[in-house]
Amino acid sequence: MTTSDDPAVSPAVRRSELGSVTSREELARLLAEQYARADVSLRELELRAERAGGPRLARATCSDMLAGRRFPKKSVMVAFLRACQVPREQLADWERAWERIKITQISTARASAAGRQAVPTPDRSPSAPEDGGSGEGGAEDAVTMTGQKAQPAGSKPGRGRDPARRRLALPAALAAAGLVAAIGFAAFTDSGTPAQRDIIDDGRAFGSGGSSRFVVTVDPVNTEVRLIRRLDAGIARQTATVTVDGALAAVWQPLPEGPHGWKDQSVVLPPALTQGRRELTITNTFVSSDVDFNEFTYFVDHRVDGVWSRADTVDVGPNHLDSEAVHHYRITNENWSGTHAFRYLE
Repeated sequence: MTTSDDPAVSPAVRRSELGSVTSREELARLLAEQYARADVSLRELELRAERAGGPRLARATCSDMLAGRRFPKKSVMVAFLRACQVPREQLADWERAWERIKITQISTARASAAGRQAVPTPDRSPSAPEDGGSGEGGAEDAVTMTGQKAQPAGSKPGRGRDPARRRLALPAALAAAGLVAAIGFAAFTDSGTPAQRDIIDDGRAFGSGGSSRFVVTVDPVNTEVRLIRRLDAGIARQTATVTVDGALAAVWQPLPEGPHGWKDQSVVLPPALTQGRRELTITNTFVSSDVDFNEFTYFVDHRVDGVWSRADTVDVGPNHLDSEAVHHYRITNENWSGTHAFRYLE
């Protein structure tokens, strides 16, 4: 995916992309890209919408829309775009894309309902009660954009650097999910780790204005690359953009508030940014969080000849300086480093 900061170029590119949108996944990708370009927090978008006096732009609503879990109302989408300061003259293109997808959804739902009605009803014995037949179902709202389902992950003590944080350090359970089309959104992936065993890992975290960068190795004949991040899920609403060699590739989706413990989040990187390349420079840049953006281990999986396998592992933290050195790891605005022993949250 290529973008341009030139105002004379960007509108034309956007109009062309919007003109070819036919699915919720594609629309969510473009909305996520717009959000990354706006470089603001979800809270700031909510405040901007309130000041504008339009539809309420709740953070949870934005999160669901950006993750592709729910197809937004047109008015909510327009309020979001205005809060992202999209030029007024471009809004009509977004509205036409929304209307095209809505029509497709309605047609698909009707075709599905007609197909169900055409299926012959099995013979019933005279004593069997008649049921009311099948009802019509609409298009489903929830979508996992990567096609991967959220999987379990454990619990841990707080980092000890502020009292409010320590009070959150209780073992418990949490679940969430997430997207990727040409831009990736975080989804949860199976870590393969027993849910009831403590995993000890060290890591780092960075705050507002911060970022982390590292280099990973993949097979250049890959058809897809997946980046997996082990994180402390007790820090809510962690959001960061992901670039590959400087090009916007993904967005780490914010988690809801919950207990401390391990979760594995993943994004699938656009093939256009990974195919034919042996090394990828990954940069995570802070967008928003209740505290900071933390990272303990990154796993890199690639698909070669239709088979997924582990390509590389970046073990972040003060106890793994050798791994950081090998992968040219760099962090800015670091505000924590240390070790936790957690279980993966159920």
